[in-house]
Formats: sequence, structure tokens, C-alpha cells
Amino acid sequence: MKKSPFTTLCYIEKEDAYLMMHRIKKVQDINKDKWVGVGGHFEGSESPEECLLREVKEETGLTLTRFRFRGLITFVLHEETGQELVEYMCLYTADGFEGTIKDCEEGILEWIKKEEVDKLPIWEGDRIFFRLLKEETPFFSLKLEYLGSSLIRAVLNGREL
Repeated sequence: MKKSPFTTLCYIEKEDAYLMMHRIKKVQDINKDKWVGVGGHFEGSESPEECLLREVKEETGLTLTRFRFRGLITFVLHEETGQELVEYMCLYTADGFEGTIKDCEEGILEWIKKEEVDKLPIWEGDRIFFRLLKEETPFFSLKLEYLGSSLIRAVLNGREL
């Protein structure tokens, strides 16, 4: 079955830190060696929230009890081959959860202090939405266009950055 172009991404918060995944385990991984939140592709007729809850449970072992839909990220990757990958990512933060963190098949999970995130190898566009999260920006739409791993265009709420 073809992967859905719709995904979720969640940053779980605890004591001024985010639960992040260092993507070092999968061989074919667009996020290889980067630090990201947890989430993944919609399956079947899932809503964004159903996908969020399932993906967080699968990847972390945690059950979310409180979360917020923070923004919609349009992620466009122009490849050197001329191919284009487009994903629509529903961005969430969560500060309520139950359970115990388990090992993840896709990477290493670790609590990262919010002020340390900028020092990690993350997607350049992620720095923009981390700033928006920090500023408590109300719901936003952010389009991020990449050529390979280089950010070539960012558009926030319809305006070029």
C-alpha cells in the first residue's frame, strides 16, 4: 500500500525538555542521523488525532492524556533526480502522558532540554517551528521546501520568511 502523504509529529514535553528521537536505526530513512519528534504516516481512515495517539504509543510506549494541535507543516523535498516528495505534517505538543518509555525500532529516545535542541542535527526548518512553539504562536501553517537537505524556501501563514 502507498504511504499516505499525511503525517503527525509530536514533541512530548516534561520539565522544560522534549522527548526526541535520534534517527539512527533505520537503513532507508529520510531523517537518518537527525533528531526529530515522534510520529508517522496516517493509516487507513485515521484522523490526525488517531494517528498521533497510535504512533506515540507504537514508538514510545506512552499513552497521551493531553495534547495540542499546534500547526500544519507542508514539507516539500526536491531531490537531485528531479523527483519531489510532499508531506503534510500535523504538528502537536503534548504535556500529559501515562506509561513507561520503551525502546524504539526507529531510533534512540531521549529527553532533550529545550535550550539544547538548537545544538542538535535537526532539519533547518524545524528551527523555525521550534521558535514558533517557544513563542506560543497560535495555530500556524508553515511550508518548508528543501533541495536535498538544504532549506531553500520557508513560508509562514502565506508569507515568505
